[in-house]
Amino acid sequence: MISVIIPTFKNKQLLIDNLNHNLPYLQDCEIIIVNDDPTESLKKDIKKFKKIILFENKKNLGFGQSINIGAKKARGNYLMFLNNDVQLSNDNYQLAINHFENNENMFSVSFAQTEKNGTIVGKNKIYWQKGFFQHSSVNNLNQGINGWAEGGSCIIDKKKFKILGGFDPIYSPFYWEDIDLSYRAWKTGYENIFNPEIKVIHHHESTIGKYFSNSRIKSIAFRNQLLFIWKNINTNNLIKEHVIYLVPAVLKGGLPFISGFFQALFKLPQIKKLNNNIKLSDLEIFNKFL
Repeated sequence: MISVIIPTFKNKQLLIDNLNHNLPYLQDCEIIIVNDDPTESLKKDIKKFKKIILFENKKNLGFGQSINIGAKKARGNYLMFLNNDVQLSNDNYQLAINHFENNENMFSVSFAQTEKNGTIVGKNKIYWQKGFFQHSSVNNLNQGINGWAEGGSCIIDKKKFKILGGFDPIYSPFYWEDIDLSYRAWKTGYENIFNPEIKVIHHHESTIGKYFSNSRIKSIAFRNQLLFIWKNINTNNLIKEHVIYLVPAVLKGGLPFISGFFQALFKLPQIKKLNNNIKLSDLEIFNKFL
């Protein structure tokens, strides 16, 4: 069985509208909604939907921890993460199960997402450049390896998700948690792929932009990029290169980057490194995307 986990923050009407749209395609799934807005309960709104499980956070925990809460309660062998702004086109997400059944190392299957302007996204690459871990979209939308499990529209093997400890709360409230989880999966010998046959409509709603200032978003993004590097990169040459480029990058980014740098330093003692079961080095992973 597939357990669908929908984290939601604000945008109540969008959630309800997309639930009405998606439910016909989710008849055989367990559906779990995690409300991350402690200021407004969804109990009355969700009550009219049968068989939907609702959890409401007592405080705002962010995307990753909300997913973790749903995953702990999920009964399915597979976890489908859907943002509240995603619309399914059909029930083709079930094609993902074949990948897991045919490959014991499969960790995640990400979907093709159609944006408002018709652009299709969802396939990404990861690489190292000038002392920093980088990521970008890929124009080639054929089925193949993916840099990370797209947090808003993917299916993940629950057993492996549990083995890796789920999303790391150090990245709360947003950004880099899905990249971190997937990179740890790569290092453990698991695989992330993109399947273009599984299509969804994802008109990315800028919830973050409504409730956080632009400078705050930039500082959190840079903070989490640094935390990701300090946590996951253990190749000596890459670490040395990062040290060389770090200060110029901070100064070039201005106040948001300076703030993000000191925020990352403050969180440094909280980093939990992946020391066991490492099967692939950083360079071996990056070479997959050349």
